[in-house]
Amino acid sequence: MQIELNTTADDHRIAKLAAAALGLTLLEAAIPSPLPGVKPGLANIITLVVLAHFGWRSAAWVTLLRVIAGSLLLGTFLSPTFLLSISGALASLAMLAFAQTLPTRFFGTVTQSILAAQAHFAGQLAVVYFWLIPHAGVAYLIPIFAAAALLFGTINGIAAATLLARLPSTPQPTCVTP
Repeated sequence: MQIELNTTADDHRIAKLAAAALGLTLLEAAIPSPLPGVKPGLANIITLVVLAHFGWRSAAWVTLLRVIAGSLLLGTFLSPTFLLSISGALASLAMLAFAQTLPTRFFGTVTQSILAAQAHFAGQLAVVYFWLIPHAGVAYLIPIFAAAALLFGTINGIAAATLLARLPSTPQPTCVTP
């Protein structure tokens, strides 16, 4: 008995974009970090481009596939590292959903990137505090991680905005969920 999966062009596009984001995740894993937990989040450039071209639902799929596949390839699936990563990704996606409701005249790709980076750090820090290290001393990390999120959110936002300016316009998705 053979099972056949019916895939759409949207499925193929999401898979290709998730693979690109996964490649950036693996590249980033090879870069030494000056501080544990501080990474540039290069794959978020892909998420921002997908958000702008294909909408939030596609961006969510790309992000979640990247986090899950990345954790499987890096050997961190269901570990505390994975839970920190997925919590940051979910907080970031929630913030991007909110950021899309803001007026685009004032809140563009760079602002979305900064907001998502801050939400990512906040989601991770919440998991650290409420699950891993329930101590008030965790608050001392807030300025360091907030500054890193601002820096990398700005850099990734500029990179995504530059990439978006060079890409041809693409119509919004026709993704339909069952």
